Amino acid sequence: MTDRRTVDELSIEELERILLIKKRAARQERMRRLADQGRLARSRPLPLEEEPEQALEKTRPSRHGLTVEPLDDKSGRSTRRPWRLNGRRVRDTALLILEVAALVGLIVVLGASFLEVRELNREYAQARGETPPPTPTPLIDVSVLPGGHAPPVDNGLPQPIPEHLRNWVTSEPATPIAIPTPESQPPTRIVIPKIGVDAPVLSGDDWETLKKGAGHHPGTANPGERGNVYISAHNDIYGQIFRQLEELDLGDEVIVYAGATSYRYIVREKRIVEPEDVSVMYPTTEPILSLQTCYPYLVDTHRLVVIAQLAE
Repeated sequence: MTDRRTVDELSIEELERILLIKKRAARQERMRRLADQGRLARSRPLPLEEEPEQALEKTRPSRHGLTVEPLDDKSGRSTRRPWRLNGRRVRDTALLILEVAALVGLIVVLGASFLEVRELNREYAQARGETPPPTPTPLIDVSVLPGGHAPPVDNGLPQPIPEHLRNWVTSEPATPIAIPTPESQPPTRIVIPKIGVDAPVLSGDDWETLKKGAGHHPGTANPGERGNVYISAHNDIYGQIFRQLEELDLGDEVIVYAGATSYRYIVREKRIVEPEDVSVMYPTTEPILSLQTCYPYLVDTHRLVVIAQLAE
């Protein structure tokens, strides 16, 4: 019997059932048309008597707005879409692993560098401790010059003065004796007030010598002399004596000791040179002081040279 009720007279459940029936019929017609074209294998049509609730559940949209309907193969078992590898996710994961590995490697390298610098500084302190301290000059604590005694006599008369000593006791002027000029002494200590340097200076600038302090290059001038006094020290190991040498500015002073005598130099120039540029060590006609260390800090591809001139 034909139902002649209008749409307004139908309930919601009846409208949903009618809609599902129409959708199923349209789907069966589309599948039949595809099967006639050979693009789809013929399969059993969906039963029209399927419960509306079951049909509605099958055609309910998913979270992404797509209709999810299981497909049946010839054996009646449901087939699932094969799992596909997400290339973008794999790439992001690989990049994350590489970044973490690089970070861990950087931390390891920095830690190893820190431990190596600390070990070298410990060796410097140990090597410097092995250097015997200078023996202090004893104070003069006498009241009479050595060699005093009574003059010799013979039968109550003084003995005549020997010929070679008469010039010393007569009123005649003594013959002047030429006193040799003492030779200059090598540097023994360097003080740079601005950057807090107060370190010993040893003869030579080889690896073992620079473990104990600053080194005076053999063959260069001594403090106060006309020429180039060349002193070098490390900036990142073995005490880091010249760690802040680059902070010196023009006009800053450097004091170099040669024994008990001090010589004051004023900074006039700063240069960054290649390790092979030995021209900074050449002799000069003016009394200058050259201070050298590696540059930049912890990289050491170049050399920093600070040049100072002897103050009047």
